[in-house]
Amino acid sequence: MVEELTQAEDAIAACADTATWALREDELITALDTAHRIEQRLAAVKLALIREFDGRGTATTHGASSTAVWLRERLRLTVPAARRLVDLAEVLDTGNPGVRHALGDGHITVDQARVIADTVDSVQTAAGPEAADKALGVLVEWAGQFDPTLLRKLSTRILDHVAPDIADAAAEAALDAEARRATRDRHLTLSTLTDGRLRLTGILDTETAGLLRAAIDPLSAPSGPDDQRSPGQRRHDALSDVCRLALRTGELPEHGGDPAQIVVTTSYDGLTRQLGSGTLDTGLHLTAEAVRRLACDAAILPAVLSGAGQPLDLGRQRRLITGSLRRALVLRDGGCAFPGCDRPPRWCAAHHVKHWADDGDTSLDNAVLLCGHHHRHLHHSDWAVRLAGDGHPEFVPPAWLDPEQVPRRNHYHRRT
Repeated sequence: MVEELTQAEDAIAACADTATWALREDELITALDTAHRIEQRLAAVKLALIREFDGRGTATTHGASSTAVWLRERLRLTVPAARRLVDLAEVLDTGNPGVRHALGDGHITVDQARVIADTVDSVQTAAGPEAADKALGVLVEWAGQFDPTLLRKLSTRILDHVAPDIADAAAEAALDAEARRATRDRHLTLSTLTDGRLRLTGILDTETAGLLRAAIDPLSAPSGPDDQRSPGQRRHDALSDVCRLALRTGELPEHGGDPAQIVVTTSYDGLTRQLGSGTLDTGLHLTAEAVRRLACDAAILPAVLSGAGQPLDLGRQRRLITGSLRRALVLRDGGCAFPGCDRPPRWCAAHHVKHWADDGDTSLDNAVLLCGHHHRHLHHSDWAVRLAGDGHPEFVPPAWLDPEQVPRRNHYHRRT
């Protein structure tokens, strides 16, 4: 085998030096198909070698703790990738040999082989070897048409084709098993980074995944033609909006005897002069600009201290735009007032046109509803907001966007 593989390597090396630009289109397609098929057949050989290596326990004689660890060092793979190869090599060796032959003949890819091996094994357990052989034939045929992701979706109903008499019962059993697995594997990990940011990792069960998507998908759409956020940034901001909405409900459990809320501590001079920073009750720091923006939100309690650390003003929710004043604001603006935004009132915070830190009063004439994205945008851009003569908010774009700086309004919401 070593000699044959060496000859194959020499032949492939010769192909690598060939000028592909000289090939006709039909030759190019044929060459691509052949190279892909050879790649899969070589994968079958590689998996057979890994299986033999693992079966002999040779990794331990080389000082490695497992075959996967040895492969990581030898082939410069990640441990998860190496472990998947070891697992697939075992499945192809001990399971239905037809899957191994299909891969060796170049009819399926390695990823398809994983799907087919898993499915054939499940069919054999549920319906016996005869049905498993039928499933193999159907799946190999499908593999010629569908990628691994779609193939896995189709494989969930393979029993409809090879053992229809038990298909419904097996599907129900598989669904129950998946539900148990989802319940067991569900978790969420919050890892604090050194700069105070948070990394979220985890696996949501199907129900919770549906709830999360239902909550953030409508908020993850671009807020208008000028929305330059990436999809990931929009999902991040949507999650922030959902958290803000939850805090506004007042229905979260108490924490340490107090309602769920965020307390931001800052100095008076730092806040009014937009210098220094604020500190969350978790100990993390925010810029003064961020504190000024958060102070607009009724779910945030700004605690302003003097130079000696004495409380000058501990904000309370009734001090901000809540109750009848917020209801009047909702009636006037109908949702986010920024031009082109269709976010409804429940996703919006009340923004002080003149910041309360700059002696701006808490009144209908000094407030405007803004969604989370446009609230941040207004605080970090050259846009300006003011109330027009008819009492409705209008936004003045920066000169670089509109040299005439013609005021703009939101036309999505019905005006009252």
